This record gives sequence, C-alpha cells and structure tokens, in this order.
Amino acid sequence: MAILRLLELAPAQQQAASGFLQTSAWLLVAIPLLSAAFLLLAGKRADGWGHWVGVAAPGLAFVLGLGVTVSLLGGDAATRVRSLHLFSCIPAGSLHLDAGLRLDPLSLTFVLLVTFVGTLIHVYSVAYMDHDPSRRRFFAYLNFFIAAMLLLVLADSYLLLFVGWEGVGLASYLLIGFWNHETPNAVAAKKAFVMNRVGDLGMLVALMVMFASFGAVDFTTVFHGAPGASAGVLTAISLMLLLAACGKSAQFPLQAWLGDAMAGPTPVSALIHAATMVTAGVYLVVRSAPIFEGAPNAQLVVVIVGGITLIFGAIVGLAKDDIKKVLAASTMSQIGYMMLAAGLGPIGYAFAIFHLVTHGFFKAGLFLGAGSVMHGMDDQADMRRFGGLSKFLPITWATFAIAWL
Repeated sequence: MAILRLLELAPAQQQAASGFLQTSAWLLVAIPLLSAAFLLLAGKRADGWGHWVGVAAPGLAFVLGLGVTVSLLGGDAATRVRSLHLFSCIPAGSLHLDAGLRLDPLSLTFVLLVTFVGTLIHVYSVAYMDHDPSRRRFFAYLNFFIAAMLLLVLADSYLLLFVGWEGVGLASYLLIGFWNHETPNAVAAKKAFVMNRVGDLGMLVALMVMFASFGAVDFTTVFHGAPGASAGVLTAISLMLLLAACGKSAQFPLQAWLGDAMAGPTPVSALIHAATMVTAGVYLVVRSAPIFEGAPNAQLVVVIVGGITLIFGAIVGLAKDDIKKVLAASTMSQIGYMMLAAGLGPIGYAFAIFHLVTHGFFKAGLFLGAGSVMHGMDDQADMRRFGGLSKFLPITWATFAIAWL
C-alpha cells in the first residue's frame, strides 16, 4: 500500500501521464517493426552490425513498456484501462473500425513479458547465430515476431488482434523454416503454418458472428453487448475462439505441429514457447472473458481441452529422447494447465496469467540451456548420449537446474 501511495499522481501529473501514453504507446509496436524492415532492406552492408540493431529494438520497447506501465499504476482501477485511437482504417457500410490500442493490466503484463524475455533471447542469439551468414535476416524475423505479438496483445478490437495473430503465424513460418535448405525444416514450417490456418478459420467465423450479432468487432462494443446476447450466440463465438486458441497454443486436437517446430534454431523455440506464439491462445481466452462467462458450456469445453492436453503433453514428453522435443511437449502440457484455469472463469484467470508469466521465464531458460548443451555436444540432441556435463558446462548446468526447479 505504501508503494501504491507513492505512485499516486496529482491531476497535473495524471494529465502528463496521459499525454505520454498518447504520444508513445504506439511506438511499442512501431520500434520492432521498423527495425525488422530496416534489417531486411539494409542489405549485406549491415551484416556485420545489423544484429545489434535487432537486439536494441526489443530492449527499447521494454523500457518504453515499463514507462507506460508506471504511468498507469497511480490511478484507480477505472483509469488503468485506456483506449488510444490511432486512425480510422475501415469505413465500410455499417462497419466503422478504428485502429487503436488498449492499455490495461492484462495487455501490459504481456508487453513486459514479451519485450523483456524477448530481449534476453535476442542477446543470446548474437553468439548462437554467429556462424550463420544470414544472421541479419534472422534478427529481422525475430523483431517482426516481437512486433506482431505486441500488436496482438495491444489491439483494441478482434480484427486488429487478428492482424497480429496472422503476423505471429507468418513469423513462426519464417523462423521454423529458417534453415529451409534442409527439407525436414521446410516441411516442419509448412506443417505449423497449415495447422494454424485451421485454427484461424475459427477466428474468422467468430468475427463474422460478432459482426452479425453486435454490429462491431471492437472489444468495448462486443463486451457490452455480450450480456444481452443469447447463450447460443455466445457459445458459438466462444467455441470458434477456442478453436483459434487451440491452433496457436498447440492444444488438443491441433497440437501436432509443436514438436516439429523444433526444426528452427533454438532461440526460435525459446521465443515461440516462452513469450510469443503459444501464449496467444491463453491471452485470447482470458481477454474474451465476458463472452465465455455467458457460455458455460463453452467454458466446460475449455476445461476439458486443457485437461486432455496437460496429460497428453506430459506423456509425450516422457516418451521423447530429443531434448528440444521434450521441452516442446512440456510447453504443450503447461499451456494445458493455463487453459484449464482460464476455463474456470474469474477464479482461474489470475492463476492462468500468473503461470503464463512464470512459464515464460523458466521455459526460456530451459530452451536456451538446451541450445548451449547442443552446441557443446556438436548439435547432438539425443539426451541418451548426455551425461556428466556439469564439469564441462558449469554455468549452463547451474542455469538449467534453476529453470528446472
């Protein structure tokens, strides 16, 4: 309480904080997006130093996100939800969609997680990809991944969220198949892309039903209209959103792509599992709480899907010998716990997001540790060939043990 009192803002300070949000919040998405564009267009002249631009972009976005979060801390609950208009993008008949950002505790929690963990993964990638002649392009794709995820969690409408949703799908395709000169890698990228398109069909149907029922797809209108909608409409929207979440978060029955996604460089695995793509489904369910709470049958399906996946993923992990595929199965299982919690309604939302944040840190640590082990073992991933590595990789052993605990 004392800390919160220190953070209370006087009216003049509140006005200054509001001005800061209006002028800078959009930079959270723009900085990594512009960095990605620069790295792709700079050409070979930037090969020797372009990766440092890639590292700086998410780091700067984290600092900015921290500033935005602090700016919102001093107000009461009502003032911690801000909608920032950017521009009008689709005036089409009765559909008038304004592109804007929604700043609230949920979106900013994801902003801080994505940018902080993402920055650490970028730093790790500098040395990990040192031997690769396409390192600059790799960092461009990483920056694009960060930008797309930030747009997804900051969007103030389902349509703008869908733009970020498709962005992370494209980024994952580019990164999983980064070494596409090897056929299995290209096939793995295609598998992830196609299976996610199945889930994306659910998102498109949900958008159509929302527009038919509420005349809009922005969060404010849809959430205000949800209590007055029929249970059938809310159930249909919820189940379609769940289908989309199952595709992105590798939940039953759309989980098969996640193990093959380990074909990409290890930092890609860390980013997908810890801070970006697979957490998007949990975000979607929690963000859509007013819709799911009006559809108890759909909430039950969320719980069942999460329960099946958490058990299935754990069993798959026990049966694998590839160190990255074991961790991938673990992610599948851990996301299942989050989905189960999210399906329990208000009592479970905080647990789902809390575990999502902790998972972001320990799973990133485990994947980056696995990459260090694989480098030390000449890219060997079969754990049956490992043993006694603490003598040769003491730092990796310590950090891996901390993440495992």
